[in-house]
Amino acid sequence: MNQFKRVFLVVLDSVGIGEAPDAAQFNDVGADTLGHIAEHMSGLNMPHMGELGLSNIKEIKGIGKAIHPKAHYTKMQEASNGKDTMTGHWEIMGLHISNPFRTFPDGFPDELLNELEEKSGRKIIGNKPASGTEILDELGEEHMKTGALIVYTSADSVLQIAAHEEIVPIEEQYRICEIARALTLDEKYMVGRIIARPFIGKPGAFERTSNRHDYALKPFGRTVMNELKDNKLDVIALGKISDIYDGEGVTEAVRTKDNDDGMTKLVASMDQDFTGISFLNLVDFDAKYGHRRDPEGYGKALEEFDARLPEVLEKLQKDDLLIITADHGNDPTHHGTDHTREYVPLLVHHKAISEGRALPIKETFADIGATIADNFNIPMPNHGKSFLNEIK
Repeated sequence: MNQFKRVFLVVLDSVGIGEAPDAAQFNDVGADTLGHIAEHMSGLNMPHMGELGLSNIKEIKGIGKAIHPKAHYTKMQEASNGKDTMTGHWEIMGLHISNPFRTFPDGFPDELLNELEEKSGRKIIGNKPASGTEILDELGEEHMKTGALIVYTSADSVLQIAAHEEIVPIEEQYRICEIARALTLDEKYMVGRIIARPFIGKPGAFERTSNRHDYALKPFGRTVMNELKDNKLDVIALGKISDIYDGEGVTEAVRTKDNDDGMTKLVASMDQDFTGISFLNLVDFDAKYGHRRDPEGYGKALEEFDARLPEVLEKLQKDDLLIITADHGNDPTHHGTDHTREYVPLLVHHKAISEGRALPIKETFADIGATIADNFNIPMPNHGKSFLNEIK
C-alpha cells in the first residue's frame, strides 16, 4: 500500500533561502532572496509558513521560529550546473544537468537570426535582453508598421518572439516559434525555451495576451513523472509545469493566470479523486518581481501566498503529502537581473506529523523525485535519495 495516495508539490519559483556553497562560481556571493526581502519589508508577515517551520530552516525577519513546527524542514542544494527554471525543475524530478543551458546577454548570433528570418519570411528587430513590457514600448509601433518580429531574451535561457495578434495571426506566431525551436536544438545554441509572446493594443497601450506558449526542450532523460504516468498514476501539471517538461509525463495540464489563480487551481485539484501528484509552479515571484528587482512587490506576493495556505492545509486528507520548495533563487536586491545560486527551502507536511523536525540538508533537489518514486513504488531515478522514511 502507498504511504501517501496524493502528493501536492508546490514550487515557489525563485524563493531561495541564502547563498549556496558554490555561489562564488555563479557570481552570487551574498545572495539571499528571502532574507533580503524580509529586511527590505522590515519583516515578512507569513504566519502560516512560519508555523510550518520556515524560520526554523534559517531565521527570517518577521517570521517567528515555530516551537512545534507543523512540517519537517530543511534546505536543499542544487547539484546541477545551472540556476535556471528548467535545470531546477528537471533536477527535482530526478535528472542531473551537467551542461548548462546558454544565456545570451549580448543577443543571439546573426547566423541563427538570419536563418529564422529566411524560414519565417519576416525580418527581425530587437535581439537583446529586455523586459517584455519595455520591449513593446520601444519596438511595438515599428513592428506594427513593418511586420518584423520582435525577438528578445532575458537572464534565462529563452528566445522570446513578440508579435501583435492583428499583424501576425496567432497560428503563424506559433509556427514561427516551432521553426525557432527546431533551429535551436543544436548543442551550440542550447536554448532552454522558445516563447511566443502575443500582444494586442495600440502604441502606448500594448497588452500581452494569455496566448503565450512555451516550446521547451524535452528533458534529457526519463523523469519520475514519466514513471508515474507509465504506471497509470496521475500527474496533474498546474501553471507552467507542463511547458517546463514539454508535456513529458503529464496526464492533465491546467494553465494558470497568476499566483492567486495557481493557488485556486491547486485547491481545486484537492477536490479531485486521484492517485499520484499535483505539481504547481508559482511563477510570479520570479517573473514579476525577482527579475524586475522589486523586493516590495516580491514581499507582498509572498504574504499573499501565505494568506492562501490555510485553504490548502485544511483540505489535506490523512493520506496526502504536501511538499513546498523552490527551484533556484532570484534575490531582488542582488546585482543584475539574473537568478541567484542559493539553497532552497524544503517543507514537508502531512496530517500525522505531531511535531516537525529538522531533516538533514539535501545535496540535490532530486531527493524530492526519489521520495515520490519510493512512495509510489515505481522505478527510482538515477539521482537523489528518498527521504520517505525520515518523514513518517
